[in-house]
Amino acid sequence: MQSQLNRTLSLPQMVLYGLGTTIGAGIYALIGELAAVSSYLAPTAFLFAALLAGMTAMSFAEFSGRFPQAAGAALYVKQGFNSDALSTGVGLLVVLAGLVSAAALMNGFIGYLAQFIELQPFVTIFLLVAIIVGLAAWGIAQSVFIASLITLIEVGGLVLVIGVSSPSLSQLPELGTHLAPSLSLDSLSLIYAGVLLAFFAFIGFEDMVDVAEEIKNVRRTLPMAILLTLAITAVLYISIMLLALLSFTPETLSQSDAPLALLYEHHTGQPATIISLIGMFAIINGALIQVIMASRVLYGLSCRGLLPSILSTVHPKSHTPLHATGLAGLIVLTLALIGDLPTLAEATSIIMLSVFTLVNLALWRVKKHQPAPYGNFSVPRWVPLMGFVISGALVLFKLFQFVGAS
Repeated sequence: MQSQLNRTLSLPQMVLYGLGTTIGAGIYALIGELAAVSSYLAPTAFLFAALLAGMTAMSFAEFSGRFPQAAGAALYVKQGFNSDALSTGVGLLVVLAGLVSAAALMNGFIGYLAQFIELQPFVTIFLLVAIIVGLAAWGIAQSVFIASLITLIEVGGLVLVIGVSSPSLSQLPELGTHLAPSLSLDSLSLIYAGVLLAFFAFIGFEDMVDVAEEIKNVRRTLPMAILLTLAITAVLYISIMLLALLSFTPETLSQSDAPLALLYEHHTGQPATIISLIGMFAIINGALIQVIMASRVLYGLSCRGLLPSILSTVHPKSHTPLHATGLAGLIVLTLALIGDLPTLAEATSIIMLSVFTLVNLALWRVKKHQPAPYGNFSVPRWVPLMGFVISGALVLFKLFQFVGAS
């Protein structure tokens, strides 16, 4: 009898898994970028971005209860369009997007590590990939336990910055008028520009559905974990953005390469070494979760006969798809050694938005003919339709941006 994946993950573990893939090292720079485009209205831009991302998150949450199997978005597209070719294409695009992201993180890690120790880039990348693949192959309970610990460190770093920056709340009465949005064209345009940027800070919930076959009470746990992840992320991001703008002008924040480190140093008077260390952990965690995600998508596609059967082989002791994990690691290593990934990384955002567009449309179609099973998380049919419109509009925007930059 062939070994199967093990259902070991609980709600707290899944929320930490989700936070680990959503809250990455990117937030440490995004604060400055958002201040540059939205000025004092950046917290409002974060709020609207969370609401818009929430439309697609709710579509994933409903699908995860209807079809709690590995392969995630690829399976959902299959259910909505009844096309194996489209389903396989979506699955492979999700894998590519995740592994490109992991490879980009590997290269980012080199810069952080250089602050403490100098190693040849090849050595750093090779060792990092070996560690991450080893953790992913060890077992889902063990790898998610490690990812959860690192996530607690990441979130702890953000909470630390919030804590030391809290005295800046005394500036709220003075700056409150600047932070409050109005219905003027200037105000709305600043929020719009920030929403386009901040939306990408909430991407990550889609990775959670790919471990559906390893979650206890999956039909209840997974939808709740997706929504809790988005809510916690929004609260953390908006809090930090608000405190940053109460501490510095938008111009000062926009000129800093490390605004969270700037905040920490300003309020404590100490070097922000701890923030750099947490950034390193965030990078490792992001790459680990992407490798786990990619291996489960490959496994899920293989189980449905859409990829070679060897990728669905599960080790009897670790209960992990070792061949799929090894292949994911090999692809990450190859991409990371290419080194120059900006264009490929930019293309992945277009890929993921296209996947979001298809998943939302798929749910809209499924809900027309198949009512949600009793007790399942369900949303009104207009929610996936709005998610489709929002994601489709962002695809067009990113395409114009991408073509213009080429």
